[in-house]
Amino acid sequence: MRPSEKFNMCLVQSRTPTKEDIMTRIAALTIDQATPAAQTLLTGAKAKLGMVPNLFSTLAHSPAALAGYLQLNDALQQGALSAKDREIVSIAAAQFNGCGYCLSAHTLMGKGAGLPADAIAAARQGQGSAVAALTHQVLRARGQISDGELAAARDAGLSDAQIAEVVAAVALNVLTNYFNNLAGTEIDFPRVAL
Repeated sequence: MRPSEKFNMCLVQSRTPTKEDIMTRIAALTIDQATPAAQTLLTGAKAKLGMVPNLFSTLAHSPAALAGYLQLNDALQQGALSAKDREIVSIAAAQFNGCGYCLSAHTLMGKGAGLPADAIAAARQGQGSAVAALTHQVLRARGQISDGELAAARDAGLSDAQIAEVVAAVALNVLTNYFNNLAGTEIDFPRVAL
């Protein structure tokens, strides 16, 4: 084999996997398989939601990670962003980060929060609202947005509390997007194509 062939073989073998390539790489746990600490969290989620999403049962391998996720998610539900705006952040982040699991879950939850189809489509592109635009800007610049972008968010009516919560919600979604992408979490919501 010539050196160029070896190099090309390495490129083929080290390519970034597509969503179709990724299979479940970290298995979801049943409540019975989970540690006692994780069982408590999963049982609470089931009581609250009527189901245990695969994200939760996969993240349950680390009760600390699951608890941290649930605590920040619960705190943000009591914050300055509306349910619609929180779903806009989640949809925009999922599309940006290529997370089919979260895009599928939050498209369904966004509909449940009252987002029409055109608002969901716009959010996927970082458009349609100041929250969607700011979410994309934060993700694209890894938080280092320009003074003009911050001023535009404020001019569009976002308070500093809402801006802080967009960043917090982006961080929460980066956790779930990256974890699901890494784990290959099986989608247990109506599938939405990226």
